[in-house]
Amino acid sequence: MRTAKLNSLKPLVTVWLLFLAAMSVFSVLGIDFSLADFIYHLQGNTWAWKDTLITQDILHKGGKWLSLAMGLATLLLLILSTTATRLKDYRTPLFYLFSATLVSALLVATIKHLVSMECPWDLIRYGGERNFIGLLDIRPPVMPASACFPAGHASAGYTWIALYFVLAATLPRWRWAGLVLGLGLGLTFGITQQLRGAHFLSHDLWTIMICWTVSFALSRFLLPPRVH
Repeated sequence: MRTAKLNSLKPLVTVWLLFLAAMSVFSVLGIDFSLADFIYHLQGNTWAWKDTLITQDILHKGGKWLSLAMGLATLLLLILSTTATRLKDYRTPLFYLFSATLVSALLVATIKHLVSMECPWDLIRYGGERNFIGLLDIRPPVMPASACFPAGHASAGYTWIALYFVLAATLPRWRWAGLVLGLGLGLTFGITQQLRGAHFLSHDLWTIMICWTVSFALSRFLLPPRVH
Protein backbone atom coordinates (compact mmCIF):
# COMPACT_ATOMS: atom_id res chain seq x y z
CA MET A 1 0.00 0.00 0.00
CA ARG A 2 2.79 2.42 0.92
CA THR A 3 4.62 1.60 -2.31
CA ALA A 4 1.47 2.27 -4.32
CA LYS A 5 1.07 5.66 -2.67
CA LEU A 6 4.69 6.55 -3.36
CA ASN A 7 4.25 5.50 -6.98
CA SER A 8 1.23 7.78 -7.22
CA LEU A 9 3.59 10.71 -6.63
CA LYS A 10 5.56 10.01 -9.81
CA PRO A 11 3.53 12.56 -11.84
CA LEU A 12 5.10 15.25 -9.64
CA VAL A 13 8.51 14.60 -11.20
CA THR A 14 7.17 15.08 -14.72
CA VAL A 15 5.21 18.20 -13.83
CA TRP A 16 8.17 19.77 -12.04
CA LEU A 17 10.54 19.05 -14.93
CA LEU A 18 8.10 20.71 -17.33
CA PHE A 19 7.66 23.62 -14.94
CA LEU A 20 11.40 24.18 -14.55
CA ALA A 21 11.83 24.06 -18.31
CA ALA A 22 9.04 26.61 -18.70
CA MET A 23 10.63 28.87 -16.08
CA SER A 24 13.94 28.70 -17.96
CA VAL A 25 12.22 29.89 -21.14
CA PHE A 26 10.39 32.48 -19.05
CA SER A 27 13.71 33.86 -17.85
CA VAL A 28 15.39 33.84 -21.26
CA LEU A 29 12.50 35.74 -22.83
CA GLY A 30 12.40 38.25 -19.97
CA ILE A 31 8.65 37.88 -19.52
CA ASP A 32 8.77 39.08 -15.92
CA PHE A 33 10.34 42.38 -16.90
CA SER A 34 8.15 42.85 -19.97
CA LEU A 35 4.99 42.55 -17.88
CA ALA A 36 6.36 44.64 -14.99
CA ASP A 37 7.50 47.31 -17.46
CA PHE A 38 4.00 47.48 -18.90
CA ILE A 39 2.35 47.78 -15.48
CA TYR A 40 4.90 50.35 -14.29
CA HIS A 41 4.53 52.53 -17.40
CA LEU A 42 0.75 52.20 -17.21
CA GLN A 43 0.89 53.89 -13.80
CA GLY A 44 3.02 56.76 -15.07
CA ASN A 45 6.43 55.24 -14.27
CA THR A 46 5.58 54.93 -10.61
CA TRP A 47 3.76 52.42 -8.44
CA ALA A 48 0.69 54.63 -8.11
CA TRP A 49 -1.51 51.70 -7.08
CA LYS A 50 0.80 50.57 -4.27
CA ASP A 51 -1.15 52.11 -1.39
CA THR A 52 -4.65 52.62 -2.76
CA LEU A 53 -7.76 51.61 -0.81
CA ILE A 54 -8.61 48.75 -3.16
CA THR A 55 -5.15 47.23 -3.65
CA GLN A 56 -3.65 47.79 -0.20
CA ASP A 57 -6.55 47.78 2.26
CA ILE A 58 -9.24 45.67 0.60
CA LEU A 59 -7.40 43.14 -1.55
CA HIS A 60 -4.08 42.94 0.29
CA LYS A 61 -4.95 43.25 3.96
CA GLY A 62 -8.55 42.11 3.50
CA GLY A 63 -7.41 39.10 1.49
CA LYS A 64 -5.18 37.96 4.33
CA TRP A 65 -8.06 38.16 6.79
CA LEU A 66 -10.36 36.28 4.42
CA SER A 67 -7.92 33.40 4.02
CA LEU A 68 -7.29 33.34 7.77
CA ALA A 69 -11.05 33.23 8.42
CA MET A 70 -11.41 30.32 5.99
CA GLY A 71 -8.59 28.50 7.75
CA LEU A 72 -10.13 29.05 11.18
CA ALA A 73 -13.52 27.89 9.88
CA THR A 74 -11.86 24.71 8.59
CA LEU A 75 -10.17 24.15 11.95
CA LEU A 76 -13.47 24.70 13.79
CA LEU A 77 -15.25 22.17 11.57
CA LEU A 78 -12.41 19.72 12.11
CA ILE A 79 -12.72 20.07 15.88
CA LEU A 80 -16.50 19.71 15.69
CA SER A 81 -16.12 16.57 13.58
CA THR A 82 -14.68 14.79 16.62
CA THR A 83 -18.03 15.07 18.40
CA ALA A 84 -20.73 15.96 15.84
CA THR A 85 -22.21 12.86 14.20
CA ARG A 86 -23.07 14.72 11.00
CA LEU A 87 -19.44 15.71 10.50
CA LYS A 88 -17.87 12.40 11.48
CA ASP A 89 -17.54 11.19 7.87
CA TYR A 90 -15.79 14.44 6.93
CA ARG A 91 -13.14 14.28 9.65
CA THR A 92 -10.36 12.99 7.42
CA PRO A 93 -11.17 15.32 4.48
CA LEU A 94 -11.25 18.27 6.89
CA PHE A 95 -7.94 17.20 8.40
CA TYR A 96 -6.51 17.03 4.88
CA LEU A 97 -7.85 20.47 3.96
CA PHE A 98 -6.49 22.08 7.11
CA SER A 99 -3.13 20.34 6.74
CA ALA A 100 -2.73 21.14 3.04
CA THR A 101 -3.53 24.83 3.43
CA LEU A 102 -1.36 25.21 6.52
CA VAL A 103 1.64 23.34 5.08
CA SER A 104 1.41 25.26 1.80
CA ALA A 105 1.37 28.62 3.56
CA LEU A 106 4.20 27.66 5.91
CA LEU A 107 6.34 26.28 3.08
CA VAL A 108 5.97 29.44 1.00
CA ALA A 109 6.74 31.59 4.05
CA THR A 110 9.83 29.50 4.85
CA ILE A 111 11.19 29.74 1.31
CA LYS A 112 10.61 33.51 1.38
CA HIS A 113 12.98 33.79 4.33
CA LEU A 114 15.56 31.39 2.91
CA VAL A 115 15.74 32.78 -0.63
CA SER A 116 16.50 36.48 -1.05
CA MET A 117 15.03 38.19 -4.10
CA GLU A 118 13.90 41.77 -4.58
CA CYS A 119 10.40 43.00 -5.30
CA PRO A 120 10.00 45.05 -8.49
CA TRP A 121 9.60 48.22 -6.41
CA ASP A 122 13.08 47.59 -4.91
CA LEU A 123 14.83 47.71 -8.28
CA ILE A 124 16.56 50.69 -9.85
CA ARG A 125 14.67 49.88 -13.03
CA TYR A 126 11.43 50.75 -11.23
CA GLY A 127 12.52 53.64 -9.07
CA GLY A 128 14.16 51.60 -6.31
CA GLU A 129 17.74 51.40 -5.12
CA ARG A 130 18.88 47.84 -5.85
CA ASN A 131 20.10 45.85 -8.82
CA PHE A 132 18.34 42.69 -9.92
CA ILE A 133 19.86 39.42 -8.71
CA GLY A 134 18.37 36.34 -10.37
CA LEU A 135 17.24 33.24 -8.53
CA LEU A 136 20.38 31.29 -9.48
CA ASP A 137 22.78 34.22 -9.37
CA ILE A 138 25.34 34.63 -6.59
CA ARG A 139 24.12 37.32 -4.23
CA PRO A 140 26.74 39.83 -3.02
CA PRO A 141 27.33 39.32 0.74
CA VAL A 142 26.89 43.05 1.41
CA MET A 143 23.48 43.13 -0.25
CA PRO A 144 20.64 43.23 2.32
CA ALA A 145 18.27 40.27 2.43
CA SER A 146 14.88 40.62 0.81
CA ALA A 147 11.84 38.34 1.20
CA CYS A 148 9.95 38.78 -2.07
CA PHE A 149 10.09 35.24 -3.46
CA PRO A 150 7.84 33.35 -3.80
CA ALA A 151 4.58 35.29 -3.58
CA GLY A 152 3.37 35.10 0.00
CA HIS A 153 0.10 36.94 -0.40
CA ALA A 154 -0.88 34.92 -3.47
CA SER A 155 -0.32 31.78 -1.42
CA ALA A 156 -3.20 32.89 0.83
CA GLY A 157 -5.37 32.13 -2.19
CA TYR A 158 -3.55 29.31 -3.91
CA THR A 159 -3.44 27.18 -0.75
CA TRP A 160 -7.16 26.66 -1.38
CA ILE A 161 -6.41 24.66 -4.51
CA ALA A 162 -6.71 21.88 -1.93
CA LEU A 163 -10.49 22.34 -2.19
CA TYR A 164 -10.37 20.57 -5.54
CA PHE A 165 -8.88 17.44 -4.00
CA VAL A 166 -11.06 17.39 -0.90
CA LEU A 167 -14.23 17.89 -2.93
CA ALA A 168 -13.14 15.27 -5.47
CA ALA A 169 -13.05 12.81 -2.57
CA THR A 170 -16.32 13.88 -0.94
CA LEU A 171 -18.55 15.76 -3.40
CA PRO A 172 -17.06 15.09 -6.86
CA ARG A 173 -19.47 17.24 -8.82
CA TRP A 174 -18.28 20.29 -6.86
CA ARG A 175 -14.55 19.67 -7.35
CA TRP A 176 -14.21 22.11 -10.26
CA ALA A 177 -15.95 24.82 -8.26
CA GLY A 178 -13.37 24.24 -5.54
CA LEU A 179 -10.55 24.57 -8.06
CA VAL A 180 -12.05 27.77 -9.48
CA LEU A 181 -12.32 29.23 -5.98
CA GLY A 182 -8.68 28.42 -5.13
CA LEU A 183 -7.33 29.68 -8.43
CA GLY A 184 -9.62 32.70 -8.36
CA LEU A 185 -8.44 33.81 -4.93
CA GLY A 186 -4.80 33.23 -5.85
CA LEU A 187 -5.10 35.13 -9.13
CA THR A 188 -6.86 38.03 -7.43
CA PHE A 189 -4.25 38.32 -4.71
CA GLY A 190 -1.37 37.74 -7.12
CA ILE A 191 -2.49 40.30 -9.68
CA THR A 192 -3.06 42.79 -6.88
CA GLN A 193 0.54 42.43 -5.74
CA GLN A 194 1.86 42.73 -9.28
CA LEU A 195 -0.10 45.96 -9.72
CA ARG A 196 1.45 47.24 -6.48
CA GLY A 197 4.98 46.35 -7.62
CA ALA A 198 5.39 43.72 -4.92
CA HIS A 199 5.97 40.68 -7.15
CA PHE A 200 6.86 39.48 -10.61
CA LEU A 201 4.61 37.03 -12.43
CA SER A 202 7.12 34.20 -11.97
CA HIS A 203 6.85 34.61 -8.20
CA ASP A 204 3.16 33.75 -8.47
CA LEU A 205 3.81 30.80 -10.77
CA TRP A 206 6.26 29.33 -8.26
CA THR A 207 3.66 29.79 -5.55
CA ILE A 208 1.02 27.94 -7.58
CA MET A 209 3.41 25.04 -8.10
CA ILE A 210 4.34 24.84 -4.44
CA CYS A 211 0.72 24.92 -3.28
CA TRP A 212 -0.42 22.42 -5.91
CA THR A 213 2.45 20.07 -5.05
CA VAL A 214 1.57 20.08 -1.36
CA SER A 215 -2.14 19.55 -2.05
CA PHE A 216 -1.47 16.79 -4.58
CA ALA A 217 1.05 14.96 -2.41
CA LEU A 218 -1.00 15.06 0.78
CA SER A 219 -4.13 13.98 -1.08
CA ARG A 220 -2.36 10.74 -2.04
CA PHE A 221 -1.77 9.89 1.61
CA LEU A 222 -4.76 11.37 3.42
CA LEU A 223 -7.69 11.03 1.04
CA PRO A 224 -9.41 7.93 -0.38
CA PRO A 225 -9.39 7.16 -4.14
CA ARG A 226 -11.25 9.86 -6.01
CA VAL A 227 -12.03 11.39 -9.39
CA HIS A 228 -9.33 13.72 -10.81
